[in-house]
Amino acid sequence: MKAISGSLGGIMEASCLQPIDVIKTRLQLDRSGNYKGILHCGATISRTEGVRALWKGLTPFATHLTLKYSLRMGSNAVLQSAFKDPETGKVSGHGRFLSGFGAGVLEAVIIVTPFEVVKIRLQQQRGLSPELLKYKGPVNCARMIIREEGFCGLWAGVAPTVMRNGTNQSAMFTAKNAFDVLLWKKDEGDGRVLQPWQSMISGFLAGTAGPICTGPFDVVKTRLMAQSREGGGVLKYKGMIHAIRTIYAEEGLLALWKGLLPRLMRIPPGQAIMWGVADQIIGLYERRYLQLSTL
Repeated sequence: MKAISGSLGGIMEASCLQPIDVIKTRLQLDRSGNYKGILHCGATISRTEGVRALWKGLTPFATHLTLKYSLRMGSNAVLQSAFKDPETGKVSGHGRFLSGFGAGVLEAVIIVTPFEVVKIRLQQQRGLSPELLKYKGPVNCARMIIREEGFCGLWAGVAPTVMRNGTNQSAMFTAKNAFDVLLWKKDEGDGRVLQPWQSMISGFLAGTAGPICTGPFDVVKTRLMAQSREGGGVLKYKGMIHAIRTIYAEEGLLALWKGLLPRLMRIPPGQAIMWGVADQIIGLYERRYLQLSTL
């Protein structure tokens, strides 16, 4: 049930927030200062490529979020069950943190990396005329990457993605439960159903810490995923550590947090939307299950 609730929340999030993700990707790939900020980037894309360009990569993004949240919520629930106290049935803060990290690592390796490689390759293309674009769509993009770079090309940037998602999810699940208890006196599994606005506030607050802590991993992930061996060229970045050192040397320390503002504009609202949907489904299921189990 938690896997299903996560997938439905992911569909809603992707539909609402795709333009912010496109802007974030363009800013992170901008090494020459073409974009002056979020508004300038969005306006430039709309003016030069059309408004539809702000939804580039929506298909892989929506599919990726649906599968990612399904795996994240489901695996986190399974992992938490291993950390439950056999007498009280409660999960400690330490167990919740490790469960979140494990769920983040699983989603990064199995789902996030290949889908984000395709999404970023599509998003970095300028223009809308199909005949001028190298990649014609997500399936064509995946096929070309495999043909030109091998199957492992779909897992470019997997190391920083694992670090980013593991850290993000360990913080997010721990913070979400803490805010539910602190703000609404809601304990997981107590049968109560929070109002959607309450879930959205908790989800929004829980989604703010991750982007700040994992900004460098996200920038490095994007740079590694965007580069290709087209024409047999040499890759600029050799790996996660080399990319961090190169970006720092060439662009300065703050470049490792490029795209942070659009990430903060996308991730906390995205978590608010996802939890607003997921908590309703989970809460109604828990209440029905608990009611039936007491009959």
